[in-house]
Amino acid sequence: MNTQAILVINCGSSSVKFSLIKPTSGETLLSGLAECLLSSEAIITLNIDNGTKQQHKLAAPFNHQTALAVLVEQLEQHHLVDDISAIGHRVVHGGEKYSQPTLVTIEVEQAIKQLAKLAPLHNPANLIGIKACQLAFKNLPQVVVFDTAFHQSMPDKSFMYGLPYSLYKKHAIRRYGFHGTSHYFVATQAAKQLNKPLEQCNFISAHLGNGCSVTAIKAGKSVDTSMGMTPGEGVMMGTRCGDIDSGIIFHLVENLGYSIADVDKLVNKESGLLGVSGLSNDCRTLENAMQNDNHAQATLALTVFCYRIAKTIASYSASLTQLDGLIFTGGIGENSSWVRTEIVNQLSLLNFYLDEEKNQLTRFGVSGNIAKNNARACWVIATNEEWVIAEQSAQLLSKVVQ
Repeated sequence: MNTQAILVINCGSSSVKFSLIKPTSGETLLSGLAECLLSSEAIITLNIDNGTKQQHKLAAPFNHQTALAVLVEQLEQHHLVDDISAIGHRVVHGGEKYSQPTLVTIEVEQAIKQLAKLAPLHNPANLIGIKACQLAFKNLPQVVVFDTAFHQSMPDKSFMYGLPYSLYKKHAIRRYGFHGTSHYFVATQAAKQLNKPLEQCNFISAHLGNGCSVTAIKAGKSVDTSMGMTPGEGVMMGTRCGDIDSGIIFHLVENLGYSIADVDKLVNKESGLLGVSGLSNDCRTLENAMQNDNHAQATLALTVFCYRIAKTIASYSASLTQLDGLIFTGGIGENSSWVRTEIVNQLSLLNFYLDEEKNQLTRFGVSGNIAKNNARACWVIATNEEWVIAEQSAQLLSKVVQ
């Protein structure tokens, strides 16, 4: 089967992010974003490989299907339609059933729908994207790559909660983890830096953005990760509080008059960097406020954020017997030299020490090892989840043909 290029789709409830990628090289032929869908402000932005940027306002009904129709039109206009061999979809939650890329079938669609109870904000939107692409690209195979798949190698001691076992067996309440595609990609890139097979490598990977997760990778496989049944568990994030005492929830409901919906909004949308700082969930804004205005709450938010991440990284020494290095990725991990310094300064017990000159230079898409010469390796690696989805989709299709 021709696998010249894969169209990668990441569908949200009001957006569609897309990239046309050559799976063997990672070259992006076209990319873009349709946003503000389901409103009259709906717009689609396309970036062509020659540097051209185009924007188009969408006509009614302003939905995902309309956005994909414009995408198809642009692909035809730039003579790229014939290059597409398949559509690769990012799907957030695959539960225990899916640990590998999978061709879309009616059964798979039903499973994604059923798993929406574990990812109510994401899986339904992912399914919308699949349905829309089936109409827009009728003759092309559709592949799904699950965000949870990489973490399905975790042992039961890592994914079990200290709850009655029946809740796991009957209702699948366990830790699943997220950002799996990103953690996998940066681990493969770090292995290349070491000139070793991934299966011989041991890393701790920190994906830091508005959502954050830390993963322990042993012999190339995920053995523990900070996010849980939902993306709300783990370290403090942009607007999520991460780990808290469950008794706080009962206190909010029983004594402070919060509804369950209020609590959900509080811990997922009003907490984290935003909640502690009272200013913003954007790390750049907080760093400016801390450094230029001596903003006490911005300083506190960033300090707590970095400490929680450093503490989680250190705790994963319990999962590993050897450690090749630490990896930073994600919007904050790739670009904030201050956050990296603050985290690594708390990890000297694990022999992590930064070369500050390298740390300052390794930003905005520049990757590399920022550790001092005699210290344990510490890489900054720009993630590329779309390339992983394209590559894994192509690999699956080549097996199907065989």
